Amino acid sequence: MSPWSWFLLQTLCLLPTGAASRRGAPGTANCELKPQQSELNSFLWTIKRDPPSYFFGTIHVPYTRVWDFIPDNSKEAFLQSSIVYFELDLTDPYTISALTSCQMLPQGENLQDVLPRDIYCRLKRHLEYVKLMMPLWMTPDQRGKGLYADYLFNAIAGNWERKRPVWVMLMVNSLTEVDIKSRGVPVLDLFLAQEAERLRKQTGAVEKVEEQCHPLNGLNFSQVIFALNQTLLQQESLRAGSLQIPYTTEDLIKHYNCGDLSSVILSHDSSQVPNFINATLPPQERITAQEIDSYLRRELIYKRNERIGKRVKALLEEFPDKGFFFAFGAGHFMGNNTVLDVLRREGYEVEHAPAGRPIHNDIVPQLQVPVLDRHISTELRLPRRGHSHHSQMVASSACLSLWTPVFWVLVLAFQTETPLL
Repeated sequence: MSPWSWFLLQTLCLLPTGAASRRGAPGTANCELKPQQSELNSFLWTIKRDPPSYFFGTIHVPYTRVWDFIPDNSKEAFLQSSIVYFELDLTDPYTISALTSCQMLPQGENLQDVLPRDIYCRLKRHLEYVKLMMPLWMTPDQRGKGLYADYLFNAIAGNWERKRPVWVMLMVNSLTEVDIKSRGVPVLDLFLAQEAERLRKQTGAVEKVEEQCHPLNGLNFSQVIFALNQTLLQQESLRAGSLQIPYTTEDLIKHYNCGDLSSVILSHDSSQVPNFINATLPPQERITAQEIDSYLRRELIYKRNERIGKRVKALLEEFPDKGFFFAFGAGHFMGNNTVLDVLRREGYEVEHAPAGRPIHNDIVPQLQVPVLDRHISTELRLPRRGHSHHSQMVASSACLSLWTPVFWVLVLAFQTETPLL
C-alpha cells in the first residue's frame, strides 16, 4: 500500500462522495440483494471448540445500510452467543472522557500557538465554510428529530482550537456532507452493542481507549503538519470541484454488501492517492509519508492485532466452556498478521463460515461477564440493563477498525437518543 494510504484511508472513509459531478453517488451503494443466503458476503469466522466462538467483521457505517446484506448465520451466531466482546466500550461515559482528554493540547496551549500561520488561517476558513454549508446538508428527517446545524457543528467541532493538530485533521475529514447526513443512525458496531444490552447479553471489551488513542499522538510535529496540510489541500480541491475521490464511503458499503471489501481497503495502492498529491510531493515529503506509513502500520495494525488476538486467546483459555461473539472491525481479519493469524499460531482452528452454512444450534445460557484483566474490565465494560442512553453515541463514518481510534472519537462527539429496532 502506498506511503500516504493510511492517512488516505480515513479520508476515503469520511470525505463526501466526490466533487459536484458525483452528487448522485449514494445510489452506487445500492447493489442488488441476493435471493439466496449462500450468495451473500460473509464476515463471520468460527473458532472451532465446544461451544464454538465467533469472530464477526464489522464496518463503521449506519447499520441500516448493511443489515439486510448480513447473512442469517452471522445474526444467529450473535443471538446464540451470551457473551459479546467489542474493541472498545461504546456506551460507557469513561470512553467519552478518555477520548476527549486524549485529543486535547497541553493546558494553556491552543492551535493558533502551535500551527504555522498559513495552515491555521486555511483551517479556520474551511471550518467557516463547513458551518455555513451545514444547514444545507441536514436532512428533513434529522430536523424532525430535533437536530440542528449549529448544535451538530458545535458537537463535532466545538473547542477545536484546543485540540491537537492530528485530531483536528481527522475532525475536518468528518465534517462532510455525506457524514453529516448520516448522523442520527447507529453505526453497525454501536447497534450490536445496543442490541446486546437490550437482549441482556453479557458484554466486554478487549482494548482500552489509551491503547487506540496514544499512537496517533505519537506522530511527531512535522509529520502531523504534513498530514494536516495535505488534508486541507484535498478539502480545498473538493470544494473547488477539481478533485474526485476514487473510493468513498458508498464504495465501501457496496463492497461490504456485494463485493470483496479487501479489494478496496487492502489491495489497491497508489490509486487511493489523488494524482495532484502524488505528482507534487517533493522527495523530503515522500520520506515523511513513508515514515507515517511505517509507523501507522506498526502501531495501528500489527501491534493492535497481536494484542487483540492474545486477549481473545486469554479469554478462551480462562473460560473454555463459554461461547463468545467477538465483533471487531473487518480490517482486523484481512491482509497479513491478522487477529485470525494470531489465534491460528496459538493452535486454534479458525474457519470462515460462508453465508448459508448452519451454525451451532445449542443456545448458551446467560453467564457472568468473564474478567480478562481487572484494569481493562473496570475501565472498558459496557453498561448493563438500565444504563442511561445519554452516553449512547450515534453517528456514521466508514472506516475499518485499523482506523478505530479515528472513527470512535468522531462517533463519540455526538449524542442523541436512538430507538432500537
